[in-house]
Amino acid sequence: MTQLRELLAVEAGSFRLDKVDPRGTPGLPDSKAVRKDPKAWAREAVSSIGTELAAYQEKLFASAKSERTDRRVLLLLQAMDCGGKDGTVRSVFAGLNPTGVEAVSFGPPTDEEKQHDFLWRIERALPAVGHVGVFNRSQYEDVLVVRVHGLVPEDVWSQRYEQINAFETAQAEAGLTLVKVMLHISPEEQRQRLLDRLDDPTKFWKYNPGDVDERARWDDYQEAYQAALTRCSTEANPWFVVPADRKWYRNWAVATLLRDAMAAVDPGYPPADFDVEAERQRVRALSQGI
Repeated sequence: MTQLRELLAVEAGSFRLDKVDPRGTPGLPDSKAVRKDPKAWAREAVSSIGTELAAYQEKLFASAKSERTDRRVLLLLQAMDCGGKDGTVRSVFAGLNPTGVEAVSFGPPTDEEKQHDFLWRIERALPAVGHVGVFNRSQYEDVLVVRVHGLVPEDVWSQRYEQINAFETAQAEAGLTLVKVMLHISPEEQRQRLLDRLDDPTKFWKYNPGDVDERARWDDYQEAYQAALTRCSTEANPWFVVPADRKWYRNWAVATLLRDAMAAVDPGYPPADFDVEAERQRVRALSQGI
């Protein structure tokens, strides 16, 4: 384990989101390579961590195939608009086997989803045993967007914090390792990223005029995030807040948090359930007979 978990974890009783510097780099190694070119160092570090993640993923998948584990891993990402969720996923998951990764992006609930409890669609999207999942937005939309826009009465959304905690606790007991990360950007960085999308025709598809309207509610969202982070950061399922103005740091920090979580899970490769030497002899005999 690295010290990064301790540096980025939300302490429910004392955490203040407005005290987190979105351009900060907590836990960054103090080395010559970092000082010389932090972006290049981060690219190399994330690539190296990706190799480790791929190895852990293979062992997790293999153990599940042999029914030796009930473990699953889920990276949950939340952020303000332009916070970098998609870019983080592309960077961190680049080296993993896509057949063992389940990625889900949550938008407004469908008509079918509205007929159920708000956690219904979340539970249906959880990764299968032996798989690694990633959520782009999550159950927390129901105490963020829903709260800010007053989509349901306060006496409804205010109960959802405890419902979320109970849900996550039950999933942890059922073998889910959950890594909850808020990518924390500044309003200045969000403004620049919106302008960047408007300056590049290849990014027009990523621009949503509604994001500007949401920007007007920045303070309301920060208040909603403060409540979600502090009320739903538990010992079993803590929140981590990653300063995300610097994309290279963001990618390294999230990759490191995920690597540490998977290292804690690491079930190892399952042993053979057959006589290895006997099978070796059988295969050699087949080869000689061709």
